[in-house]
Amino acid sequence: MKRKNYINIALILIWLFVIFSFSAEDAKESTASSDQVIVKTAETIKREELTPKEKETIIEKYIVPVRKSAHFFLYFVLGILVYFLFKDICGLTPTSIIFTMIFCIVYACSDEIHQLFVDGRTARIFDVLVDSCGAFLSTMIIYGICKIKEKRMIKLK
Repeated sequence: MKRKNYINIALILIWLFVIFSFSAEDAKESTASSDQVIVKTAETIKREELTPKEKETIIEKYIVPVRKSAHFFLYFVLGILVYFLFKDICGLTPTSIIFTMIFCIVYACSDEIHQLFVDGRTARIFDVLVDSCGAFLSTMIIYGICKIKEKRMIKLK
C-alpha cells in the first residue's frame, strides 16, 4: 500500500472520531452546541448582543436547519476523504463511488445506532438520509473534477 493511502486512512479515522464525538454528546450538550452556533452567528451578523427573547426566537427558527446542515457537512467531508482512498485503490471508476457510498451509509447507520445509547439522543432515519446526501454530493463533485482533469491530461498527450 502507498504512503498516501496510509495518510488517507489516518485522515478518515480522525474524521470518524470527530463525528463520533459529536454523537457522543448527550442531548443537553448537543443542544447547547447548536444553540451557541446559532446565537454567535446571529450576533456576528447583527453586530450586537441579542436579548434573551431574540435568542430564544432565533434558536427556535434555525435549530433544525443548523443541525441538519451539520450532519450534511460532516458527511460531505467524510465522502471526500473516503472517495480519495477508494479512488487510489480502485481507480477513477464507478466502483470507487459505490464503495464510498457503502462505507458512508454504513457509518451513518452505526452513528445513529450509537446515539440510541447516549442520554437523551435518538436514532433517525432522516439523519442517515441527510448524511448520505452529503457524502453523495461530495463524492460526485470530486469524481466529476477528477474526470475533467483526466480528460484534460489525455488531450495534453
